[in-house]
Amino acid sequence: MSAQDTLAERYGAPAPWRRRALLLVAAAVVAAFLGWLAWTAWGHGTPEVTSELETWTIEGEHAAVAVVVVSLRDDDVEATCRLRALAEDHSTVGEVSFTPDPGTRRQTQQIRTERRATAVESLGCTTADQKQPR
Repeated sequence: MSAQDTLAERYGAPAPWRRRALLLVAAAVVAAFLGWLAWTAWGHGTPEVTSELETWTIEGEHAAVAVVVVSLRDDDVEATCRLRALAEDHSTVGEVSFTPDPGTRRQTQQIRTERRATAVESLGCTTADQKQPR
């Protein structure tokens, strides 16, 4: 008598359907995870709106001008973009929110400032469905 036979006699033989059921449940969990991963990757990989600060200039003591390239996935998407002007001490001296024109990729915006700005940064664009600025 082998050790396998002794164990089966003492504890009983495992049911053959249990292994198949465990494999089916594991396959279902893996399929659900891969579906969620694909959905998440597609959702974050194809945002409704993206923006990039192309250039900026300081126009004096109380103004800065920025050129932003805005890409909308669909022309009917309404986006809101934000720009911030910074002073030499890195404090915010001006900020503007604007809705880009759907037909124009390159948007020129003027930012009124409290005092002389030394830099402009883009805070990104959002939509009603896309809360993460891009």
